[in-house]
Amino acid sequence: MLPADLQRALTSAAAAPRLLITTDFDGTLAPIVSNPGDARPLAEAADALVALADLPDTASALISGRALEVLRELSGMPPAVHLVGSHGAEFNTGFTHEVDDVALQRITSELRDIASGKPGVTVETKPASVALHVRNASADDGAAALSAAREASTDWNAQLTEGKEVLEFAVIQTDKGEAIDILREQENADAVVFFGDDVTDEKAFRRLRGDDVGVKVGPGDTLAAYRVESPQDVAAALVYLLDARRSQSG
Repeated sequence: MLPADLQRALTSAAAAPRLLITTDFDGTLAPIVSNPGDARPLAEAADALVALADLPDTASALISGRALEVLRELSGMPPAVHLVGSHGAEFNTGFTHEVDDVALQRITSELRDIASGKPGVTVETKPASVALHVRNASADDGAAALSAAREASTDWNAQLTEGKEVLEFAVIQTDKGEAIDILREQENADAVVFFGDDVTDEKAFRRLRGDDVGVKVGPGDTLAAYRVESPQDVAAALVYLLDARRSQSG
């Protein structure tokens, strides 16, 4: 059962003349898994997001830290759902800012050196950023890798984003909040609903306003006005929103 205050907020949002529904991917639409390549959206959540996109005056979007092509592959979303990768910087039309390839190569090389000899510490390369993951490492190796990366990054021309057991260094400006602003204007949306679970999603919650609805998934401090516990709850919320929107449209 969704919290009563969230039900009321979603019902209100469903009445907006033009509605934009946005969500993070990992830990929100898809449960967190040990191997990032195995992540898949919950079927009920994915179906609801697609169905919302097919309603009149309604748009939906995934905004993820994943590279756009990876997000497209893992999510399996049709063209009707907007996909935005690289923490809000990568749209179908390209990056919102210029990519510094030289800096990216340097950071990648140094992070690989840091990860070397530490089982479970992995380096993920993306078109405009590189991430150091420690989810599958021992506590000692993970802490040592993160500390070394933070120290090395003082000499890098990169934007640091800290997530759950991951540090990501982008050679472009990344901001999920900016992505929401772009999508809001593009869709001429009167209200936005956003679901997110990580600290990177706080930039999106910060941009919400008026009749918008921000939903934090899981524990932790947040700027979101509402909270649910798990991706299964996100699926339930999307189904609830779909039913409410259909009722309003009918």
